[in-house]
Amino acid sequence: MTSTDSTSASANSVAAKYIDGLKDVEQLVTFAKLAEQAERYDDMARAMRRVTETEGKLTQEKRNLLSVAYKNVVGARRSSWRVICMIEQKADEDKRKSIAEEFRVKVEKELDATCEEVLNLLEKHLINDECSNEESVFYLKMRGDYWRYIAEYKAEQSGDRANAISKAEEAYSKAMDHAKANMPSTHPNRLGLALNYSVFYYEILNSPDKACNLAKEAFDDAITDLEKLQESDCKDSTLIMQLLRDNLTLWTSDNQAENGDD
Repeated sequence: MTSTDSTSASANSVAAKYIDGLKDVEQLVTFAKLAEQAERYDDMARAMRRVTETEGKLTQEKRNLLSVAYKNVVGARRSSWRVICMIEQKADEDKRKSIAEEFRVKVEKELDATCEEVLNLLEKHLINDECSNEESVFYLKMRGDYWRYIAEYKAEQSGDRANAISKAEEAYSKAMDHAKANMPSTHPNRLGLALNYSVFYYEILNSPDKACNLAKEAFDDAITDLEKLQESDCKDSTLIMQLLRDNLTLWTSDNQAENGDD
């Protein structure tokens, strides 16, 4: 281990010990908010994991903190993985290609660990029969998202990828059925679910028609029901509707830019 690695590992260890030493949920939540401001998302995720393991049932604020923490942790690694894959594919030297491959595998292991951590929290502490409608849709969508992330980097035709696709589709479908039955079309959780589910169809299943149909239906339903839009949800809902429209524009053109999710 180099001196730089040693310093980094030591810093991570100190942060972990500090977080584990926080005595109650209120302290952990305060720390998580500070960590978010400082963009220390690994620390934020560790704190919110402890909150989840301690409390089980989370308020809306704590659900959002948990989601933001892990979305940023996994998002940074997803971006790194894409860049490394591109470098590996374009490498014209065996040594460079080999190093890129080793680096990619390392990042994939980190993604495995993060995604499995989130999915375990969902299964063991959050998804249960006592969930409200809002909680059920939020957590089922989250489950679909993390299985989708796993499907992104698993090898084509592998059993792991096929399993991840199946689990993601099952979670998204169950969440969508629940959302349509129990939420207005303008609710940000329902719109966010439609956005990410449509991205799953487009990017993972390579089904642009289904992706467009799902996104268009969600957007049109919300436009029709705008009078039902709660003032507290206005900003989030309109932003997600804009993302749905942006993706529809993208998917019906020849532009191959990256799709947006919520």
